[in-house]
Amino acid sequence: METTLLSCPSCGKTNRVPAQASGHPRCGNCKADLPWIVAAGDNDFAAVAEQSAVPVLVDFWAAWCGPCRMVSPVLDKLARECPGKIKLVKVDVDKSPGLSRRFDVQAIPTLMVLIDGKVAARQAGAAPAEVLRSWLDKALAGARS
Repeated sequence: METTLLSCPSCGKTNRVPAQASGHPRCGNCKADLPWIVAAGDNDFAAVAEQSAVPVLVDFWAAWCGPCRMVSPVLDKLARECPGKIKLVKVDVDKSPGLSRRFDVQAIPTLMVLIDGKVAARQAGAAPAEVLRSWLDKALAGARS
């Protein structure tokens, strides 16, 4: 099982969190909610993203993509601002051609919000931080209503 090291924004301790954990991760030291940022691919996407108990923000990206590199820190920041509320799952399209085909990813970055394993929102291309935040907030609000 793949694990990710996450730093607690409250106390600074490093926590080892399985990518496929249920619920949402909490710091082993201070019990604060942790931002959840993991990678997934063709083999583990179903367990990591589609079976997640919290909404998932999926980032289809590639290392050679300039706009992807611009959007990535913005997505990381959004995930850190929403600990316990979303899970950011990064999918490298070069390493996961099956997922790229399955979700018909034609341009990168392509972002999707999955709620209960289903696509609730989708956006292609790089956008400014405010636009991405608004898009994510709208997708998450739709899930609560």
